[in-house]
Amino acid sequence: MGKMKTAASVDEYIAAAEPTMKKALKDIRKTIKSTAPKAEEGISYQIPGYKYHGMLVFFAAWKNHISLYPAPWGADSLKKEMSAYEGSKGTIKFPLDKPMPLALIKKMVKYRMKENELKAGLKKSTKK
Repeated sequence: MGKMKTAASVDEYIAAAEPTMKKALKDIRKTIKSTAPKAEEGISYQIPGYKYHGMLVFFAAWKNHISLYPAPWGADSLKKEMSAYEGSKGTIKFPLDKPMPLALIKKMVKYRMKENELKAGLKKSTKK
């Protein structure tokens, strides 16, 4: 997105985005918030992020795509759907010239929530 001043909130981040990206960013935000209503929204690493029993998910606007981090590439249940998109170990890229895969994003957020709940559960049981 070029040199953008650091946003203090997700609203500011979306407001400062290119006009062509705003709808996609709003849709992703709405999808994350409706899937993980208890997640805490904020700006971290200068991008929108959500915490739920630890870091849940981030999203960021780039010139030709919107990325979601961390991408659960190891999730067998999501591999087939995710394989339609580029990415690397920790990110998945959704091109701006295609509709945002909100149903897939919802599944990814649910998967990450379960991962975090399991980790949180493991942490609690080891403290006893």
